[in-house]
Amino acid sequence: MKPSYISLSDAEAENRVDGLKEQLTSCRLCPLECAVDRTRGEEGSCDAGEKPKVSSVTPHFGEERPLVGSHGSGTIFLASCNLSCVYCQNHEISQLGRGREISVNELAGKMLGLQRRGCHNINWVSPTHYVPQLAEALFLARSEGLEIPLVYNTGGYDSRDTLRYLDGIVDIYMPDMKYSSEEQGLMYSRVPDYPEVNRRDLMEMHRQVGDLKVDGSGIAVKGLLIRHLVLPNGLSGTEGVLRFIAEEVSKNSYVNVMDQYRPYWRASEYEGLNRPINSREFEDALNITRDLGLTRGL
Repeated sequence: MKPSYISLSDAEAENRVDGLKEQLTSCRLCPLECAVDRTRGEEGSCDAGEKPKVSSVTPHFGEERPLVGSHGSGTIFLASCNLSCVYCQNHEISQLGRGREISVNELAGKMLGLQRRGCHNINWVSPTHYVPQLAEALFLARSEGLEIPLVYNTGGYDSRDTLRYLDGIVDIYMPDMKYSSEEQGLMYSRVPDYPEVNRRDLMEMHRQVGDLKVDGSGIAVKGLLIRHLVLPNGLSGTEGVLRFIAEEVSKNSYVNVMDQYRPYWRASEYEGLNRPINSREFEDALNITRDLGLTRGL
């Protein structure tokens, strides 16, 4: 199966990139809609400017098995984020903006370099605030022979309009579903309406790519892969998250229920988040997952 973006005409690719770049002049790439002019150096809540800022580019072997295979997922870690999660394990990148500004041409070269190293896919990590630049780089790389699947690896707080520009471009969506409570989203990630936006995004992503599909070697080629990080003291609202997936998205969804929460960044300042999860909390989450029939990611 060829990547989706291969089939897009040059004219349509140019239209998509132009439409996305237009949003930078009064930035509305994500639901926060800061309306700053990033083409003039203004920065919104994500602290991102006009040039893409990249923290690292590398084959990554810590992602989900369908992405990693034998040669790794070709990750491009983007600096900054439209979320402000108080427990982010990558806070040096997402909150402190560690990285280097690069040109779109250099970014295209990075993608081609990952393909040459044998990576199974190009994995944009935290891409929401840099979608126009990433899309432009993608099509430049396509013109030079890029032909591996594209992964959109997001915190799950995206604009529906931005996602629609990506229809027929992204092969694999990998969003987080962090909370089932608006209160927790506001308190711990500093954004309003997280569950409403997140659920709407999941439905749009699933509409575009469907359930996760893998090739004969078990490598993902297209579809939706969902992550849910279990927080201590039930703060992630795991049952609500998983029930929505099972009842509103698909029981055939690939869901990775994750147990690696640790009180990184500022989490120790928040009662309830100031400890790792325990084995009982994680086992309860797995039991909910099984009871709802969401077994693909287990």
